[in-house]
Amino acid sequence: MNKLTAILVDDFSPALEMLQNDLTSKHPEIEIIGTAQSVVEASKLLRQHQPEILFLDIMLGDGTGFDILEIHPNLSSKIIFVTASDEYAIKAFKFAAIDYILKPYSTDDLNKAITKAKFQLSPNREQLTVLHDSITHPNQRPKKISLHSSDKIVVVNLDDIIHCKSDNNYTEFFMNDNQKIVVGKTLKYFADILKEYGFVRVHQSHLINLQFVKEFIKSDGGYIVLQNNQTIPVSVRKRNEVIEALQKL
Repeated sequence: MNKLTAILVDDFSPALEMLQNDLTSKHPEIEIIGTAQSVVEASKLLRQHQPEILFLDIMLGDGTGFDILEIHPNLSSKIIFVTASDEYAIKAFKFAAIDYILKPYSTDDLNKAITKAKFQLSPNREQLTVLHDSITHPNQRPKKISLHSSDKIVVVNLDDIIHCKSDNNYTEFFMNDNQKIVVGKTLKYFADILKEYGFVRVHQSHLINLQFVKEFIKSDGGYIVLQNNQTIPVSVRKRNEVIEALQKL
């Protein structure tokens, strides 16, 4: 069996020991070549070894996991982020389209993360920037979001998204530059994370960016006219919510 090398970084000793024990006992295909509990320790270790998988906690005593990645910008390791139960952190990972393990994790969580790491590319710089900005400024409106299409990851400005349309378990993003991006997640997933930032689900199949609304036509059941003159239906049960959201603009 070809083993995958790994380095574990966590500043909480019990959590570090638990992860080490879980990997040793349940994942013999992974060889732990080092552990660290700080930015300084991890940086020294990564100068000597570049593992195939890096288990990286976000918040460390002397800094953050991002500091380690900035010190080692050419790191080619697959990264499995580990984070505590924090709603802002979870939302940040969703915006960046980066997988993570939420502490305390289950055996199934760990298995899935390792499986994904084996077959997926490491997060790119733009994704890490989205993650970093979302975590370090949790109360600010995010500027960008990462969209995972079938063949690539595209980082786009929130203000360039005109509207999103459901296509079964996929979501179609219609952009201000006429680009269409298809993402393998449901519309509900994006409606939940974008609802605080000027997006309203006006219909079971449609999520719109309010800043692109041209007018709301109340007749014929009710529909939205976007600035590009596209019409979007408004469901009866969403009508009052849409009117209220538009009155706040």
